[in-house]
Amino acid sequence: MDERQQPIKPSSAGKLPDAVERKARRKLRARREDERNAWFWLGMFGLVGWSIAVPTLIGVAIGIWLDRNWPGTVSWTLTLLLTGAGIGCLNAWYWISQENDRE
Repeated sequence: MDERQQPIKPSSAGKLPDAVERKARRKLRARREDERNAWFWLGMFGLVGWSIAVPTLIGVAIGIWLDRNWPGTVSWTLTLLLTGAGIGCLNAWYWISQENDRE
């Protein structure tokens, strides 16, 4: 069994420092190698998508509610859709810049 597959057993409290050291070395090695596989990019794609979609849908829902309760010349649905999409794009930009800063 390789060191990445060894679980930490609760009964081995004396071996805890060794386990922590092993995990720290593995984390440092992963940072040095910086392998970004397909799962990472798929997750990043999903994160960006959700960070745009959620504020947009919240804006649409609030806009529909406002249009039903206070109809007027301004379409709240359209206004808040665009506002939600803008906030979502800023949110996605934030996450992507955080990932770029980590490199």
